Amino acid sequence: MNRIFPQPRTLDGNPEGEGKTTDSEEDCCGPFSCCTRRGFWLSAWTLLLLVSLTLVIWLVSSFALPPPSPMTRACVTASNRTGFLCDDRETCIPASQVCDRVRSCAHGEDEEEALCGNVPHGLPGFLVFQCSDPSSWIFEDQKCDGYNDCGDCSDEGSSARCPPCGPRWWSCPSTFYQYCGCVPRNLCRDHVQHCSDWSDEYICPRP
Repeated sequence: MNRIFPQPRTLDGNPEGEGKTTDSEEDCCGPFSCCTRRGFWLSAWTLLLLVSLTLVIWLVSSFALPPPSPMTRACVTASNRTGFLCDDRETCIPASQVCDRVRSCAHGEDEEEALCGNVPHGLPGFLVFQCSDPSSWIFEDQKCDGYNDCGDCSDEGSSARCPPCGPRWWSCPSTFYQYCGCVPRNLCRDHVQHCSDWSDEYICPRP
């Protein structure tokens, strides 16, 4: 008579050997595809991430990023004159200090070759005032400063939209090349004729 011996059981009551998976079932089939469900989704997400990253790099290298918008250089100085804004976006230097061979901005952008290589054609339009003589020009902050910078007084007259003579000036037709229609009051009654009508010596009070 053959005897049937009971099979050893595990703690949960199942015969030993049942419910176990073989080592081959848990092994991964490859670096990106595993036989288990968890490994499959992990590999899929990794592959998707790599593809997305590759696509982004290709787009950036192919089309590149749009260039930054150009910086606006026009500004107004503390003396209410036309100025040039430095790269720090805080320092505003007078227009006439641009391309004077002196680095007025911290990084020297007011003396760059692209700006000063072909003066005045390389200068922004807001820095330049064209005199009546087409061959003559001055910096915008030299306009309406009381001095005949153009040589024909076009920078001190109505064409330059200059205001009337200020309190420190005397209005008269000047006899000197240096001035136009306004003579500094500190020249009044100095025993030198500056006005063609002599008003600077007989009418104009000293400041």
